[in-house]
Amino acid sequence: MTQKPSMAQNLEMEEVFKRKIGAMFSYLASIYGAEKLVLKAGKLDALSGMKSEDLLQQVIALQKVVYEDPTIRVSPAIEEIPDILEECQEEIANRIARQSVEQEIEERVTRRMQEKHEEYVQDIKREILADDLGPENETTRKKLQDLLRLERKNISRSALAFLRPRRLKDIVGQDRAIQALLSKIASPFPQHVILYGPPGVGKTSAARLVLQEAQKLPFSPFKRDAAFVETDGATLRWDPREITNPLLGSVHDPIYQGARRDLAEGGIPEPKLGLVTAATGGILFIDEIGEMDPLLQNKLLKVLEDKRVTFDSSYYDPSDPRVPEYVRRLFEKGAPADFVMVGATTRDPEEISPALRSRCAEVFFDALTPAHIVQIVKSAARRLKAKISEEGSEIIADYTIEGRKAVGLLADAYAIALHRHGSMPERGFLSITAADVKDAIGTGRLLPSVTVRARDAAEVGKSFGLGVMSYLGSILEIEAVSFDAREPGKGTIRMNETAGSMVKDSLFNAAVCLRKLFGIDLSSKDVHVNIVGGARVDGPSAGLAITLAIFSAVTSLPLRQDVAVTGEVSLQGQVKAIGGVYEKIYGAKQAGMKAILLPEENAKGVKEVRGIDVVFVSNVKEALDVVCPEWRRSSYCAD
Repeated sequence: MTQKPSMAQNLEMEEVFKRKIGAMFSYLASIYGAEKLVLKAGKLDALSGMKSEDLLQQVIALQKVVYEDPTIRVSPAIEEIPDILEECQEEIANRIARQSVEQEIEERVTRRMQEKHEEYVQDIKREILADDLGPENETTRKKLQDLLRLERKNISRSALAFLRPRRLKDIVGQDRAIQALLSKIASPFPQHVILYGPPGVGKTSAARLVLQEAQKLPFSPFKRDAAFVETDGATLRWDPREITNPLLGSVHDPIYQGARRDLAEGGIPEPKLGLVTAATGGILFIDEIGEMDPLLQNKLLKVLEDKRVTFDSSYYDPSDPRVPEYVRRLFEKGAPADFVMVGATTRDPEEISPALRSRCAEVFFDALTPAHIVQIVKSAARRLKAKISEEGSEIIADYTIEGRKAVGLLADAYAIALHRHGSMPERGFLSITAADVKDAIGTGRLLPSVTVRARDAAEVGKSFGLGVMSYLGSILEIEAVSFDAREPGKGTIRMNETAGSMVKDSLFNAAVCLRKLFGIDLSSKDVHVNIVGGARVDGPSAGLAITLAIFSAVTSLPLRQDVAVTGEVSLQGQVKAIGGVYEKIYGAKQAGMKAILLPEENAKGVKEVRGIDVVFVSNVKEALDVVCPEWRRSSYCAD
């Protein structure tokens, strides 16, 4: 049996407990301070217990102070006191640890706040100094001086920029197009315009110079300070999310896109104006407009209609008093975009957006003839204070049909001639010879732009057709040969495989036509037709040339080699209308043809053309009267 402790032992245990409790109160006094401990005990209704001689009252008072709970009332049993004292010690240790950590954190916070305060003071000082001294410092001023010094060292000038047309009359071979452009731009009610034509014929220069002419007219809406803003549709890059759009403008939000610092700090988005606003009151010239992104074209159409650009941003708060007035106006009313658009393209009209075409007038620039190129070269040579030989000018005209490229070849020949002379002549003009031009052409490894030339002769089985590619007319050299079929009644008709399907249809139309008009049955012949050079022609306009070549090959009647023909041939032998008339006329002129045969149906759309005879025919027999007069004296003429 367990013996109960004696009275003496109980008294001894109580004394030990009281000493422990007293030690804990002393420790708490050392932590909080004696006065604070007394105040705390008073608030927790533990002061009387602390002073009591009763052990149980002391234990209750200790619990109230340690746990900060004045509601503790239950007196513990004597055997529970060791556990209570141990728990109180553990709680005191925890409280001391928390206080130590909290104190350390408070010290760090205080130190960090002091550092931030010092940094803020330094920033304020720097801003004050910047306001007094401006944004420049010794380093930036030195870099500016270095930049200005480099800009003064001009050792190169672009020949193309120097020789660019300065007046409308300097643009060669485009009188009709320039007059049309003037009538549409230099008007009280100017129109948006699309310029079509091959590269290097003066479309950009014409647009710039037409604006200058319009500024001189009293009835023109273009003022003296009207802007000519130029961009390239092929290189315009934009983000469909409207993060950036150099053409129409965009909004930079204050978080991800970095609006201006004074706006970003206030959470205010910053609108960025585009080229359409810069062109307000003037002309926006878009080169290669056919290469623009279709979606961007549609957005541009909206601006052309509204004459304003609107901006939107989820960061814009109209009630925010910190928003600058110009930002508020751009978001609420938009930016002005009242301009005349002039677009230029080397594409066919059918390849341009119908919606864009419907809002624009259209002006067509012609391809340049060799005579035009010679004129451009001679004029540019005079501005270079040089004199080029007639042969040299003609050689350049043989190798290019672009005015810009002709000027570039002249500049190359000029440099070669200058090195040959060793210096600029003190008097007179620098002489550029044909040899200098040939050296420049050889260096560039250029090929002649016109490989087929007219001849004052007649040849059997050979005719000249005409094709068009990107506003450039070109000669199609068509040859045909005929043999008796290896087996009677089993003749064949063949054409080179590179020809388009419609050209092959023209071949069979020619066979039917010859049989109907002249009684020529090709079933007894093997006929081979070739488009020299393997050109892929996809259209019916070569039908007349193919018919004439086959007729000549079968009948052995020669054809003139200074006449080019174009037109679709029907089964009845009629010559039907075709497209690209002017381009084909210029292509014939470049090849030196004396005459060109066109369908009668195209006569109404063709004005007088200089430098070549234009003959309109309605059927194959009329065409033969021009290219093969002898056929009237042959057995094939039943008239």
